[in-house]
Amino acid sequence: MASIAGLERLIKEVAFRYELASYGISLMLFTYIGATWQQILLLTGLAFGVFAIEAINTAIEVIVDHISPEWSEMAKQAKDLGSFAVSCMLLITGIYVVSVCFG
Repeated sequence: MASIAGLERLIKEVAFRYELASYGISLMLFTYIGATWQQILLLTGLAFGVFAIEAINTAIEVIVDHISPEWSEMAKQAKDLGSFAVSCMLLITGIYVVSVCFG
């Protein structure tokens, strides 16, 4: 299945492994503090949003590196935009975790 192959490829990315570990730690923390099932469900949705954007970012990087192996400004911009998308998801997820833990 293509989805499993995509996951196998994504697991090779250090950033994804950190994101996956962060989700696991956040899930344990939410369980420890007695978060509601709705809060845990939202955390899971946000985490899967991070995973999806990370997969798209990785796809952009793979395509750009294939099409433009030499440095180019357009390739840099494509990679920077993908990275920014991941950063936005990480930021909102982090804000949510902090708000549940300390709000």
